[in-house]
This record gives sequence, C-alpha cells and structure tokens, in this order.
Amino acid sequence: MNDLTIKQEFDNVKKELGHGVNISIINLVDQLIEKAHELRASDIHIDPLEGRVRIRFRIDGVLHDIYSFPKEINHEVISRIKILTKLRTDEHQATQDGRFRYIFSSDKKFIDFRVSIIPTYHGENAVLRLLTDKNGEHSLETLGFSESDRKKIENAIKKTNGMILSTGPTGSGKTTTMYTLIKMLNSPGVSIITIEDPIEYAVNEIKQIQVNPRLGLTFANGLRSILRQDPNIIMVGEIRDTETAHIAVNTALTGHILLSTLHTSDAATTLPRLLDMGIPEYLVASTVSIAIGQRLVRKICKDCKEKIKVKNNFTYKGKGCEACHGSGYFGRICINEVLVADNKIREAILRRASVDEIKKIAIGNGMTTMMEDGLGKVRDGVTTIEEVLRVIHE
Repeated sequence: MNDLTIKQEFDNVKKELGHGVNISIINLVDQLIEKAHELRASDIHIDPLEGRVRIRFRIDGVLHDIYSFPKEINHEVISRIKILTKLRTDEHQATQDGRFRYIFSSDKKFIDFRVSIIPTYHGENAVLRLLTDKNGEHSLETLGFSESDRKKIENAIKKTNGMILSTGPTGSGKTTTMYTLIKMLNSPGVSIITIEDPIEYAVNEIKQIQVNPRLGLTFANGLRSILRQDPNIIMVGEIRDTETAHIAVNTALTGHILLSTLHTSDAATTLPRLLDMGIPEYLVASTVSIAIGQRLVRKICKDCKEKIKVKNNFTYKGKGCEACHGSGYFGRICINEVLVADNKIREAILRRASVDEIKKIAIGNGMTTMMEDGLGKVRDGVTTIEEVLRVIHE
C-alpha cells in the first residue's frame, strides 16, 4: 500500500468517469481505507471544496491533508460509501448515518466504520470513523493513569453501588476509559448492560443497547428498561439531559454501579454540573464515587526522540521521521485527574460550594490535577509542554 497505488487508482477513475464503469472507484475507496489504517488514522474526512475534493486523515487527534482530487470524483466516492453503508444513493439533500465493515483481502481481518454524510454548499461531505477495537490491549496503566489514580479507580469499581463519571470534551478518551473499566468489571458473576449512542465497540458477554430516538429509545427510556433486566453494572454512554441524570443518580442509589460520561472542563466541575441539572445536593453527595477528568496528548515518537536543553533544564521532542510521518509524535496517552468524593467533598456538595472550592479541597486531599499530571509526563519525556498546553486550553 503506497501513494503510487492510490494515484494509479485515481488515474483509472478518470479514464472511466462517464463510461458507466465503477470498478476503479471501488478500488480507490478500498485503497483510501487501507491507507488510513496504515497511518493509524481514527477518521477519514472527504471534504468537497470549490474545484476539488480534500481528503484528510485524523492521526493522533490532529487532522492532516493527505490527498486532493478533482471535484468530479466526489459524487462517485460518496455513492460508493453509501452502497457500503446501505444508505440511500438517490438522497443528496439530507443527512445520513450508518455503519459498515471492511474486510482486508490479505489476512481477512476487519475494521468497522461509522459513517456520517451531510449535504454542504459544494456537495456531500463524508466522515468515516475507524472503529478499531484496541480496547482489549488497554489497561489503566497503558491509558496513562498513575499508580495512585489507578488505586482510586480500582477502589471505586470494587463497590456495589455508586457513580463513576468520566468528563472532558469530545475526543478526550472518555469512551476508551469507560470500555476499559467495563472490561475490568466483566465476569461471569455479574450482569452488565450498556446503553450507548452509538455503540463504539462490541464487547463479548455483555448486553449493549443502541439509542434510537426515532423509535422512542432514548437514554432515559432505555435506562428505565434496563433496570427491569436485573443488572449489577450499567454504563450510560452520556448524561445529556436532566431526565437521564435523575434516573442515573437514582439507579446508583439503589444498589448498582453506574458508569457514564459528562461534558465538563474538569473533574471538579462535574459535581456542580449535576446540581445544575436539578439533582438534589444529598443525592449527588451520596451517589458519586469518583469523577475522572481527562484529555489526550500525543506521545513523542520513540524513533526520533531527542533530548534538548532549555535554559538550565532538559526536555524532549521528536525531530520527525518516517515512522511518525514527520510529525515528531506517535500515538496518544491521557493526562488526567481523579476526584474522590470523600466526606469533605460531600460536605462541600451539600452546601453547594463553588467549583474552585471543591477543586481546592480535592487537591488538599491528594488529587493531582491534569496540568500537574501533564507536566509530569513532560518531565518523563512522554510528551511535550506544547501538547499539554494545547489540549488543556483548546
């Protein structure tokens, strides 16, 4: 697989356009998929612009321009993706979403894709998410959690009830953390049910439910049904609204471990956020076990890592090489903070303390902030200060 192969396929497409032949379009889309996999991309963006189609890959959280094709190819490529995803090829003015599985001819391994297509001014735009299931390879340690934070999380999941919440913006690794915890909890002696939108990865021996608002299956309604299925552990993909928050809190109060995610800036903000959603103070104080705040930073490429002097200290960076495609980074790791809802935090919740006060109490109780965790990884040569500042302040 190389860029020459893709160029050859594109040249074939140009010859066949207008002649009713689509074999080369099939090959071109296949080659784009395999190239994205080769470069460890998480997403493929097919962006129609004026006069051309821009192909971008998101690699280690950052979008890169990869190819540029003439505009006339866009309709053919989008049609091929719709066929793979079993979407309507005659609909061009509405959004469409779906999934498909790509099987590699070389070794019969596969990748699942989640597809989103939207109409734009210059034509239909497609984003393909590569759902490469590498969660089985992950542990709290490989995700980037320190020994002390791992112990806090392990103590929380040993309980028979309570909420474990992962917080951060989109793309901060919350889902990966949740799946890692689910796999740690999964055993023959417990019943685990998840409700997600979408289901990112299939996990053996647990029940996974896909949200479908058009059929009335929302997080809130699904969660009510789950409670009648005798679960021990429940994962709610995201707490998005007041109704879901109320049901989730009451679920955790009645003898269940409940894992979920929230969009907040840090761990301390999670608790006031639940209060803002109308949850009474005493329920928040009695149900939340821990709140995990996290971001993903790119790791320095090991193949081109070099030590550089900065004033009187040393730090590390990647020069850029073939392995990391000149970026200086290869792979990602999370920087995080774990807030344990102990007695002092509970007291602060009951009197509706500010975020700053809750954070101050948590730090006094031994919480390492995301910034401190990030700076520690900079000192250890795992990432760079530029990366830490980029994800903390973005």
